[in-house]
Amino acid sequence: MEPIYIPQLLKAVEKTEAIQLQEFIAGLETLTPIRGLMRVTHQGNYLDVWVQAEAIMTLTCHRCLQQYNHRLVLKTSELIWLDEAANQSDDGPLEREVALEDLVEMLPPNGYFNPSDWLYQQVSLAIPQRQLCDSKCPGIPLKSDSTQLEPLADRRWATLEALKKQLP
Repeated sequence: MEPIYIPQLLKAVEKTEAIQLQEFIAGLETLTPIRGLMRVTHQGNYLDVWVQAEAIMTLTCHRCLQQYNHRLVLKTSELIWLDEAANQSDDGPLEREVALEDLVEMLPPNGYFNPSDWLYQQVSLAIPQRQLCDSKCPGIPLKSDSTQLEPLADRRWATLEALKKQLP
């Protein structure tokens, strides 16, 4: 996707650009391309960005460590404020206090909006934090004491195994 020149949106029909999504995004390993629709609307002093899309990703279960396919469904929107202050580089300290009202996305009104970058961020946020292949996933199966242990693949653990057999 090509970056959108923000002043060009003012000349578009209804100040909106609609983007049909059907592509893979660099940095996101999806099995299927991200498919859907994105709309970017210029609202005067802010951009209204909306997306409805889906893709399939391979995730690893946090309980049993098996891989499984997960369908990501994305339906979100965001307001991005247009402000000249976003154009200025900040040469101040690396750490500083930030007021709560300053925690908003801003772009310069005569700059560019990168839909690929924004979509990457939204899909990354849609990946579940708790990745489970099934809600009733039992986790990694543990061997009971009564079952015969498999031979150790790494001989460095043999001493520990011998010590465990000496314990009552």
